[in-house]
Amino acid sequence: MMRLPAGFPALGSGERVHVERVHALIRAEAEAHGGTIPFSRFMEIALYAPGLGYYRAGWQTFGSEGDFVTAAEISPLFGRVVARQVEQVLSSLGTREVVELGAGTGAMAAQVLLDLVPKGDVRYRILELSGVLASRQRETISTQAPEALACVSWLDALPEPGFRGVVLANEVVDAVPVERFEVTARGVSMHCVGVDSEGPVLCSRPAEPWLVESVESIQHEIGYRFPVGYVSEIGPARCAWAASIAERMESGLVLLIDYGFPRRELDHPDRNDGTLRCHFRHRRHAEPLVLCGLQDISAHVDFSAIARASGLDVAGFTTHSEFLLECGLLDFVSDVEPGSPEFVRLTTQIKRITLPGEMGEAVKVMALTRGIEEPLMGFSGRDHRVRL
Repeated sequence: MMRLPAGFPALGSGERVHVERVHALIRAEAEAHGGTIPFSRFMEIALYAPGLGYYRAGWQTFGSEGDFVTAAEISPLFGRVVARQVEQVLSSLGTREVVELGAGTGAMAAQVLLDLVPKGDVRYRILELSGVLASRQRETISTQAPEALACVSWLDALPEPGFRGVVLANEVVDAVPVERFEVTARGVSMHCVGVDSEGPVLCSRPAEPWLVESVESIQHEIGYRFPVGYVSEIGPARCAWAASIAERMESGLVLLIDYGFPRRELDHPDRNDGTLRCHFRHRRHAEPLVLCGLQDISAHVDFSAIARASGLDVAGFTTHSEFLLECGLLDFVSDVEPGSPEFVRLTTQIKRITLPGEMGEAVKVMALTRGIEEPLMGFSGRDHRVRL
């Protein structure tokens, strides 16, 4: 019988068949590699296998009808605030090039375009691996910003070298696969995934040399030895992703918005079970091996590692709340009558994307730049770069 977390609703027959197909793919992959695969490969299959992975199977992943919401779905003000930071950089560079990575429903793209297009022609490209999501993005933009649709095109790979402009990545990197490691009495082990009669099962094996070296390097940097039983994540694919973008950028900004921490906070002694989390129908849990292909799997971003791997200048690092407020979020309610239904609606949205107990502190914003000397408006408040 298929494993399900306690209290979860029963799956429909189509969903069960889908999960079984993903299990079969994982089984075949594991058998081809001696019975197990690294956790990162499992995560890659569960999220991105063509036609089967969570982000490529056509599920309603985002919004109230999906499994989780992003700031762009919570409030249209989010994208309009991001547009202010984008416009500042585009004006400084004298270019109108924007690339958004993994645009979800297209809500942020539509919101950004509504503010950018009236200020001049813009070339807005979306890198999206899912044909279903690309279609949804097109529909969202054509509905919410129809006059901007002609400015938008879709990519299946990063831009060619020589790019000058802005790259946007909102809640993208936390879904890039990671390796999980555990400290044991015998040394560092790496989590792997095998398959039994009920589906994927977690197992472990001695960590590969590169992973042992990485864990040692982290411990040396933070000045703390992980105790036996300590579990966390390392994301080499994320670092490679950052380096790849930097290689293509002649000048511009990479604006990274995501759940995460600087390294010393990510690998804090009290965070001894890692940051892996899953979302299914707005239920959050920590069991990645269930609901394969039906649920989101993510892990918090190590912003220190991303910054170093990119080789770009760190022009700013701050909280979600501080970035949005410094970019003028409250300007959008300054002319709205206090107490009116519109005021209540907008202020409720603002609270959800700025309060510490919501997205305000958990989500961080980092600006990686090349060839930009002008201070960025979204990072003009408290400078959190020292935390990196």
